[in-house]
Amino acid sequence: MKAIQFLIGFALLALASSLASAYDPSRLQDICVAIEDPKDGVFVNGKFCKDPKLATAEDFFLSGLNKPGNTTNRLGVNETEANVEQIPGLNTLGVSAFRIDYAPNGQSPPHIHPRASEILLVLEGTLYAGFVTSDNLNNTLITKVLHEGDVFVFPIGLIHFHVNIGKTSAVAYSGLNSQFPGEITIADTIFGAHPRIKPDFLAKAFQLDPNVVKDLENKFGNGN
Repeated sequence: MKAIQFLIGFALLALASSLASAYDPSRLQDICVAIEDPKDGVFVNGKFCKDPKLATAEDFFLSGLNKPGNTTNRLGVNETEANVEQIPGLNTLGVSAFRIDYAPNGQSPPHIHPRASEILLVLEGTLYAGFVTSDNLNNTLITKVLHEGDVFVFPIGLIHFHVNIGKTSAVAYSGLNSQFPGEITIADTIFGAHPRIKPDFLAKAFQLDPNVVKDLENKFGNGN
């Protein structure tokens, strides 16, 4: 039963992402398998492409998304990625996906994907998910409690999150309309910047005591 759920879930995410308007540049060839060595390659959208006549099935293949990820970390979450870094054949196709495993109370904290919208499908467990609109829509919080089989969409560039509010582990799959959507985790980016942002600046921006900002920077590995 779990295998069937996995296949259906992944197929739905792939279909939904393929139908979306890709934010990556439109491709001008059937395939453009990414290679690291520029010899005899053509540079396209951040990657060099191998000769399409040399492409193999392995260039378009990835296994292991059926395996639970290790959630023994401070957030209690693990993301198993399936983007152009893992599947070279995704280059220029404008699509990627990942599996998310959550421990009880595990969370994917507030973050954005700068290059893609996201569609999330819950396979197991109960999640609380949402996003915040931009200033011109009054920073409105839009949220939903998601159960097995539910789908939720996060628009490109908006801060969003998902949290396991159930008593057991949870699993979800995400599809994104970019081969490499990127992820900017708000707290890590702000308080873990290198070199660090001056505490006085952040204290004013967040209306916090500078000492609180320094403590946060220490917690995110950016002390001194």
